[in-house]
Amino acid sequence: MIRKLLRKVFRRAATPINTEPALIPATQHGIRREQLSSAARKVCMTLQEHGHKAFVVGGAVRDLLIGHPPKDYDVATSATPEEVRALFRRSRIIGRRFKIVHVMSGPETIEVSTFRANQAAEDAVTDEHGRVLHDNVYGSQAEDATRRDFTVNALYYDPGNEQIIDYHHGVADLQQKTLRMIGDPRTRYREDPVRMLRAVRLGAKLGLTLDPAASHPIREMAVLLENVPAARLFDEMLKLLFSGYAVRCLKQLREEGLHHGLLPLLDVILEQPLGERFVWLSLENTDDRVRADKSVSPGFLFATLLWHEVLANWEARRKNGEHNQPALFSAMDEVLDRQAGKLAITKRIVGDIKEIWALQPRFEKCSGKAPFRLIEQPRYRAAWDFLRLRAQSGEIDSALPEWWDRFAHAGHDAREQLLADVPNVGAETPERKRRRRRRKPAEAATATEAS
Repeated sequence: MIRKLLRKVFRRAATPINTEPALIPATQHGIRREQLSSAARKVCMTLQEHGHKAFVVGGAVRDLLIGHPPKDYDVATSATPEEVRALFRRSRIIGRRFKIVHVMSGPETIEVSTFRANQAAEDAVTDEHGRVLHDNVYGSQAEDATRRDFTVNALYYDPGNEQIIDYHHGVADLQQKTLRMIGDPRTRYREDPVRMLRAVRLGAKLGLTLDPAASHPIREMAVLLENVPAARLFDEMLKLLFSGYAVRCLKQLREEGLHHGLLPLLDVILEQPLGERFVWLSLENTDDRVRADKSVSPGFLFATLLWHEVLANWEARRKNGEHNQPALFSAMDEVLDRQAGKLAITKRIVGDIKEIWALQPRFEKCSGKAPFRLIEQPRYRAAWDFLRLRAQSGEIDSALPEWWDRFAHAGHDAREQLLADVPNVGAETPERKRRRRRRKPAEAATATEAS
């Protein structure tokens, strides 16, 4: 109450809202309604037919302008969530901080939000750091544009007349390759610290340079990310890592000082010669798959990001006398527990990570029935991809994944021949060399005692 009273007395004048947007016709921007998904067009037209304003907004418009096919569509409307819900049978209202409506049409889900106003400072529900916790004050389209984060995301496309409505010169910023914040960057980062991550991701994905006014406060305000719920931070990290530009994003994160607190072990990993190469190879592989529209696995990527910390922990435990497999499982649990406080990795993803890690020692068993059992494992392919990545980074010899690849695709007779060649494959792995070096002193000591 005292804080709200002080805000009333000392608050500054509100930032003026631009109510006269640029109206850009299709002859200038080139986007035709046929380029939108049928579901997005249907949602807009249904709302407009019932007397509401409705526009495709944000990332879809931005991506169409630069020639990227949108992966999803958002619609902004003058209708309230309840009014939207009443018009679409397959829809539901979700969200606490922001009420939105998910409209399902075939395989697509269109996210529909009501125009929102800039809530007065004394009325906003925030935490002690200024992060907005609750905001369902509805307003005009101009107010809605002002409360969006970046100018390139404050673009509204009307499928009816094919116009783009641009309140903050977002089209010009796209043409000038600039990512500019709407309003005061410091205030906007306090309202939602995740905007700092989003700035890095969008800049990398779109090839835009972050405006200096938006870039300068990031390093000193990065600490605000500690107040973001772990689940939301994890969702944003997934978007960043699967943007198709993860390598560029992580390099930018390091430059901005934002990687601290997101993946606390990332600095340790990148300082290790083998670990650094392993991580970048994994990220490059993920980027290639995303840009080729191939499937990607969060479990696989997080397994690679954390592997060398697990490897170091595993080695330390074995040196202290723990058996191989129990030492690996203990190392896995310890590393994942350290991450749990910062990243809310779901149980399903944790299960995938552990399966990939747990299968790695089994690749050293290339005799008897073990190879036949291993290739029947549901996670075999992911584990083999992981093994190949380890070889590419120089951690193990490439002969091991090559042998397993031949074995998995060979016929019965060829497999028998491969099993006969096992000693040559296994002897090449650095792991086996380390084990031999550890056994020699023990064998020598036993021989001395016997004599």
